[in-house]
Amino acid sequence: MQNENIKPTEASAVSVATKAFLLEDANVVGAFTVTCTDADGNLRWEETFKNLVVNVGKTDLLNKYFAGTSYTAAWYLGLVDGNSTPTYNAADTMSSHAGWTENTGYSQATRPAAAFGAASAAGGGAGSAGTGTIATSATAFSINSVILPSGTIAGAFLVSNSTKGGTTGTLYSAGSFTTGNRTVLAGDTLNVTYTANC
Repeated sequence: MQNENIKPTEASAVSVATKAFLLEDANVVGAFTVTCTDADGNLRWEETFKNLVVNVGKTDLLNKYFAGTSYTAAWYLGLVDGNSTPTYNAADTMSSHAGWTENTGYSQATRPAAAFGAASAAGGGAGSAGTGTIATSATAFSINSVILPSGTIAGAFLVSNSTKGGTTGTLYSAGSFTTGNRTVLAGDTLNVTYTANC
């Protein structure tokens, strides 16, 4: 005699598929925009170029925001000299930046202050990252007779000290024109704007 047994069973299973993690990247980048006008206000040239945010600049940003160390919102713009081909290094500081030099051939007694407006952010949602931005108003450099009959500017930098040609303060970032060094004449005005994005 042969028996056949049927054992009915009931089972349920539930699975949820999720991403292992959500990544919100806070990569801070920036760019300078420089316009050059002549003594009559005519536009001679204009260029926007990216910068290198150096290590001390990144450390300063993180310490001020997250660790709550003392903070003064004082930033200044400077010009990179174009008598050579500048190079930038993440280890650059104001007291040690062997790849580039500052150009001080403008009439202002100090490095002009960088006046930042209000930050804004937009986009993102549902697990996707948005973008944030903050920018300075145009900061003027009045090119003077120090570099007659002409000189060259390679780029710009952002620093926390106003001393023209000084080697103290926190260097945040620096960068050069992508088209090469630019010629300036006495009487020209360079208007420099810095924009940071994350």
